[in-house]
Amino acid sequence: MKILQILYMLMKQTIKNTILCLTLFTAKTMTYAQEKRTIEPLITDRPDQTESPNVVSKGYIQIETGAAYEAFKNNNIKIETTTYNTSLVRFGLLNNLELRLGWDFVENKTEIYNNPISNINSGFSPLMLGIKISVSKENNWLPEIGLLGHIYLPFTAGSDYKPDSTGVDFRFAFANSLSEKSSLSYNLGVAWGNDSPEASYLYTIAYGYKLTEKICGYAEIYGDFPENSKANHLCDAGITYLITNNLQLDATFGTSITKGQDLMISAGLSYRIPSKNN
Repeated sequence: MKILQILYMLMKQTIKNTILCLTLFTAKTMTYAQEKRTIEPLITDRPDQTESPNVVSKGYIQIETGAAYEAFKNNNIKIETTTYNTSLVRFGLLNNLELRLGWDFVENKTEIYNNPISNINSGFSPLMLGIKISVSKENNWLPEIGLLGHIYLPFTAGSDYKPDSTGVDFRFAFANSLSEKSSLSYNLGVAWGNDSPEASYLYTIAYGYKLTEKICGYAEIYGDFPENSKANHLCDAGITYLITNNLQLDATFGTSITKGQDLMISAGLSYRIPSKNN
């Protein structure tokens, strides 16, 4: 019951964060809905950790936002992290290139049992700027390939989350169609900076299945291999619901395989805004 209450809270916060965007662009969306040309269903980079190789079409803006809750208990210490706004804005600049901007607002609460005082940190994480390039389309057994790169700017972060150095990451994104209803997506990459100077090698593997024309489910394993620390491995599973070709809802549950995360719950929505020329 508590999990359902948390999920409801996250979905409520997500809708609140994006209601202004939806209101501003409702009239514009209705205009395009009257066009005879059919717009393909949007492809998102949420809710899983696996980035798609697909780029947003030229001239379109895609907003992907949500909220998440994580909990971890280690001995007598409990850490809860709530991300109230996990917004990613993607803009199709060219047919094979998109620009990306992301910014999160995070609250971290640390409790020591039998101690009435809790330590709470909150604020914005570093602003993320990035690009995604479509390298090649799927060809028989050869996967669709994309390349992503991001930088994280320390001076844009709140005081509680300001790292000592600029963060950088890049990854290759791959996707294979297994059948008309199933697919396999996977990423390989590396990240540097923020609070640790060591490189961390990243991987993700996600299996997706189309349950109906509107509903899709997925299961995923992901993690990283820091140069001088133990590897981290996590898993999650979730569902997406396509309300229209331009609007999608999602929900996810997850945990860690290695030590570090007891529970992760997230909920969100994605919305695509056509340009005047499309």
